[in-house]
Amino acid sequence: MKTILRNSLAVVTGIIIGSVVNMALVNAGPMLIQPPAGVDISTYEGLKASMHLFQPKHFLFPWLAHALGTLVGAFLAAKIAGSHHRTLALVVGILFLIAGIMNVVMLPSPLWFTLVDLLLAYLPMAWLGSKLAKH
Repeated sequence: MKTILRNSLAVVTGIIIGSVVNMALVNAGPMLIQPPAGVDISTYEGLKASMHLFQPKHFLFPWLAHALGTLVGAFLAAKIAGSHHRTLALVVGILFLIAGIMNVVMLPSPLWFTLVDLLLAYLPMAWLGSKLAKH
């Protein structure tokens, strides 16, 4: 019972802290790489309407947010877990991947970014997080 509780806590902690890392990078991105002139990124509608104006550089921080959020979340899940360290890290990665797929459906992005994001930011980073946790 103790292991189940610890494993559950590991996944929840990974999701929460990974999400905090994700949002911190998403919020920092526009401060470091200015959005195209006249683009309103403060609302979902404004972002969706202006997505066609974004250049590849504008997708750097969203990708880093997804990749590093998943990496940190998976690492913590693997570190905290009482058992099944890699599996729980991959559970975090799968949950972040599901959120990434939902994001692509709600906020269409260029095909190249969608592929790079969905194929490289989630499951590979969850695997790497589990490896870095040395379990």
